[in-house]
Amino acid sequence: MRVAFGLKARTGRAALVAVAGDVHEPQFVERSQIQLLPDGAWAPYHAAEGLDPADARESVGRSIASAHRLATSGIREAARRVAEAGHQLCGCAVLVGTGVPNWSTDEILAVHVRMHKAEGELFRDVLVAGAHACDLELTTLADKSALDDAAKMLGLTRVRLDVHLATQGRPAGPPWGKDQKQAAAAALVALERGSST
Repeated sequence: MRVAFGLKARTGRAALVAVAGDVHEPQFVERSQIQLLPDGAWAPYHAAEGLDPADARESVGRSIASAHRLATSGIREAARRVAEAGHQLCGCAVLVGTGVPNWSTDEILAVHVRMHKAEGELFRDVLVAGAHACDLELTTLADKSALDDAAKMLGLTRVRLDVHLATQGRPAGPPWGKDQKQAAAAALVALERGSST
């Protein structure tokens, strides 16, 4: 069976939902979480706040490198589970943000709101990079309008998409909140695109 992943980032983690089948009768495959920071680690820029500039840059650099490694290994491990279950992984969709200017670490740390923005983008970006590192066909959707955009891309009404997402949530069990629904919608888009190639 063809399977696609949908990924929704949060601070230090990501929701992964895998779906199979097609857009008209999708089948739930997996719901899991990918850890994007080592145990006990704090959001990279917040963790560096108050350090001298050189130490702050080094701390942020280590955290970003860890996030990249963890994203890639988490996606690779999920792909392994799909393959071991006899499925074919045909794509991955990541919910992305609007991006940030090319701020330096010093510029980010100088304004607290930039720290939040940079961290949000960081965790989305490592998922995109992880999908590329795993050689997955990548689709991106805007995080802020994910459900509406997915419905349009799939040729569904928003009500019909919501029904599909609710149906996916039953076998998944809790938690099946906004993050999981958005990831599932993204997975449906990736599945549809993967099925048409």
